[in-house]
Amino acid sequence: MVEVVVPNLGESIVEAMVSEWLKDEGDIVAEGEPIVIIETDKTTMEVYAPKAGKIAKKVKQKGETAKVGEVLCVIEEGVFVQGKPPDDAPNKKKDDIGEKVAMPSAKKVAFEEGVDLAKISGSGKGGRILKEDVIKAIKTEEKKDELVEVGKGAVEGAQEKVEESKVMEQPELQKAPAISPPVFDSAREVEIVPMSMLRRTVAERLVQAKQTMALLTTFNEIDMSNVLALRKRYQEQFQEKYGVKLGIVSFFVQACVSALKRFKQVNGSIQGTNMVLYKYYDIGIAVGSKRGLVVPVLRDADKLTLAEIEIKIADFAKRAEEGKLALEELQGGTFTISNGGIFGSLLSTPIPSPPQSAVLGLHAIQERPVARDGQVVIRPMMFVALTYDHRIIDGREAVSFLRHIKEVIEDPSRLVLGL
Repeated sequence: MVEVVVPNLGESIVEAMVSEWLKDEGDIVAEGEPIVIIETDKTTMEVYAPKAGKIAKKVKQKGETAKVGEVLCVIEEGVFVQGKPPDDAPNKKKDDIGEKVAMPSAKKVAFEEGVDLAKISGSGKGGRILKEDVIKAIKTEEKKDELVEVGKGAVEGAQEKVEESKVMEQPELQKAPAISPPVFDSAREVEIVPMSMLRRTVAERLVQAKQTMALLTTFNEIDMSNVLALRKRYQEQFQEKYGVKLGIVSFFVQACVSALKRFKQVNGSIQGTNMVLYKYYDIGIAVGSKRGLVVPVLRDADKLTLAEIEIKIADFAKRAEEGKLALEELQGGTFTISNGGIFGSLLSTPIPSPPQSAVLGLHAIQERPVARDGQVVIRPMMFVALTYDHRIIDGREAVSFLRHIKEVIEDPSRLVLGL
């Protein structure tokens, strides 16, 4: 028997949660094949079979946590030779054996997208199914679905009324499925969903911030006219040269670096009775993903150009969605920018992630009437919010910090001149 354990997950990470089992008890696995996905508060990762054999027993079930070194499952060796099980092997699967062998990356994509590998032809050596084969199959299926939708559109109008009447006659069909018995004998159903490791950690840190920091938020609004004009004027050339779109966050990153250099407490933290003022600028960028909000860090942001920042942010977003961010990319950070505007937020009070002392919240750009030179004009305006720890940052510094960002964004030529 071979034990599959939680691997070393890096500094400060001592446990993980079983996010998804890719194999069931009795399934045949090849050496090096992914068998389970585990999740930490930072990222997700696959755990591979150290030896070929059969999954004899799952020690940890989905949703359970395990410490580094704890056993996840046990593999019975000797079930098959050279990756091919005998004909009578239990739970024999085409994608696990013989003529159809899928690469780990292909299996991961197939698992995430719900694709049946048995229906895919492999283009790799010996007929192996590659990641590209799975992606191609998904796109082909999407085109088929589009054609089906076009055909369905002709009869949807008539069917809608029929379905409406059926729902009215059978109201019980509208009930949401429950995964647990009703609570306190209530007739209403509930669904109990285990919190992910990421969500647990976010919850703990938010409570920690509220309980240990003297939080205060200051607001301002920024006229985005000049930045938007720059984007419009150079977007095509920028995208052609660098392969990414010119966004607005890169301007705020550089504006924040400029402000952090002037107001050093904002780029600091409290340790015991000391203030630690960082002389480097590692800016966390909040990125949404299927798992929730993650905050990869732009190291030495003061040394990056607008293009380099945009390239890194685009890469962060892509790999966050794929669950491929490395642990070290999510650790550290001296200051954070959170852009709730991409979800439509007009105003909010973000919470810093300890030990950081401040976070900048960006919001939706909205055309509003403003006064300019005694006239009322329409301008694309954005509310910005700085939440800070009042123990280390005074109100004067916080307000001045936000004011400096406003001045730089409204006149981005200051970035070039270092003003």
